[in-house]
Amino acid sequence: MSLTRQGRNFLIVGGIQYVVDWGVMVALSHLGMPVEAANLAGRVSGALLGFWLNGRFTFGDAGSTLGRRQFARFLAMWIATTVLSTAAISAVNAHAGLQWTWLAKPMIELALAALSFTASRYWIYRR
Repeated sequence: MSLTRQGRNFLIVGGIQYVVDWGVMVALSHLGMPVEAANLAGRVSGALLGFWLNGRFTFGDAGSTLGRRQFARFLAMWIATTVLSTAAISAVNAHAGLQWTWLAKPMIELALAALSFTASRYWIYRR
């Protein structure tokens, strides 16, 4: 599968993931949940959807299946990016407040998406 096709599909799936992730984070933090916990809940929601969609449509082929190896690799990458995301979200919230945190989340997640694409293409979904 070409890099262009994978990149396009990754952006589409990432957009769907992002809407779920951001929506859950904003809704829960608006209801009073601490932003760190709300960010974690949002990232879990988006990650579960993204693992399956990327494994099947972005990096998969007709006969491919998702197994424990791919999930373990995905989980390791997800934990690392979630720690980075949550630390950045927490720092923005502490220095600028909740509304700036909501606005900063897209930029934080976009920066992490480049790392995620590279890890997904060359490590997570590699067979």
